[in-house]
Amino acid sequence: MDKTFIDKLAKITSRTAVFENTKLSEYTSFKTGGPADMLVRPKDAQEVRKIVALCKAEKVPFYVIGNGTNMLVSDDGFRGLIISLKDMDNSISFTALSDGESYSVSTSAGCTLARLSSEAASRGLAGLEFAAGIPGSVGGAVVMNAGAYGGEIKDVFEWADVLDENGDIVRLKNEELKFAYRKSIIQEKEYIVLNVSFILKKGDEKSIKAEIKELNERRRDKQPLEYPSAGSTFKRPEGLFAGKLIEDTGLKGFSVGDAAVSEKHCGFVINKGHATSADIYELISQVIEKVYDKTGVVLEPEIKLLGFDE
Repeated sequence: MDKTFIDKLAKITSRTAVFENTKLSEYTSFKTGGPADMLVRPKDAQEVRKIVALCKAEKVPFYVIGNGTNMLVSDDGFRGLIISLKDMDNSISFTALSDGESYSVSTSAGCTLARLSSEAASRGLAGLEFAAGIPGSVGGAVVMNAGAYGGEIKDVFEWADVLDENGDIVRLKNEELKFAYRKSIIQEKEYIVLNVSFILKKGDEKSIKAEIKELNERRRDKQPLEYPSAGSTFKRPEGLFAGKLIEDTGLKGFSVGDAAVSEKHCGFVINKGHATSADIYELISQVIEKVYDKTGVVLEPEIKLLGFDE
């Protein structure tokens, strides 16, 4: 990518926020993925807006990532600019609402769910206990309506500031996002989430923290947290469980290279140490094929793929 484009990026952010030929394995929870031509780490919503406008004007392909916990990047990497939201101001604001029982809790898309849940719990605010162990960013969680243990983002979501297709920052409320299982209208419209607000209710701090502790212990017992992964690899088929279908197909521990179906939880694909993205992709493809051959059920990946011919 030419120096002129780099200079223009640096004027929007700073030269220290712009990186060339960056290994995306350092930005994904699978710890795999080739290099991006360039990567930039904006600090606020206005910088994101200006960077996206620059990319469109210069016809430079771009892709926005949060915590990199729900994606698989090809070994070839990405030809273009990756916009990482990791360095966005992730301060959290708490505003009491008129009902005397609730708070509006807002932060940037780059804030992690774990941090937001922990901060809310410390203030005795309930509603995000289910999210404490989800490793993703707030923005990514809204995009896919992340959920666990009976809770979903849509249950507590208030609004999101998004960058729309016209380059405008607009505020969308809960009903406008058309939340469904692991999706929202943001995926369809390809909006970029910048800031998010949730409605949380007053509760007992001790009880909230106890629930978070219990859920995190359940995760440690049942999920392969000791290995790099992208969390649950497949969406749950209606009325069924992906992990059980995979186990019943005889695929517990099934591997391609160092990519493997977790023996602790078959719904997770893990990197046992030196897996490539190609290994993981091939493993996922074979799992889908073998489960379909045995059960007639088509598993759908929950993770996003970047740099693959889909």
